[in-house]
Amino acid sequence: MCKLFINADPELWVSRTHSLRIDGMVTSVRMENAFWQVLSELAERDGMNLPQMITRLYHESIDAGHDLGNFTSFLRVCALRYLELQLSGDVPRDTRVPIASLNADRILAGKAGKAGEPVTPEVVTKARH
Repeated sequence: MCKLFINADPELWVSRTHSLRIDGMVTSVRMENAFWQVLSELAERDGMNLPQMITRLYHESIDAGHDLGNFTSFLRVCALRYLELQLSGDVPRDTRVPIASLNADRILAGKAGKAGEPVTPEVVTKARH
């Protein structure tokens, strides 16, 4: 099992810092190259560069009421979530299909109550009936 992981390109776990400006404030984000690669692919799918996509994620998270005390962790989870959604078939692997073109509500409705997903009161009510 471990051979699959230890023989990966060591460049994938090298950390790199990106500095970007969000709402006029300069911030630096340090992550492993593997995460930067995934986030870059995600940005390209919707015709954005990496800083544009990260800024958009930041604003949409704030608008949704999330506390982004650890923004780097949030970005890592976004990258992992993107890969998980591809593996489950909810997001096409064809990177020519923009994420914005997908029906997020339908995807989230299909995931509600599954392992790793938040269970809302509505999901609990549906499960009882």
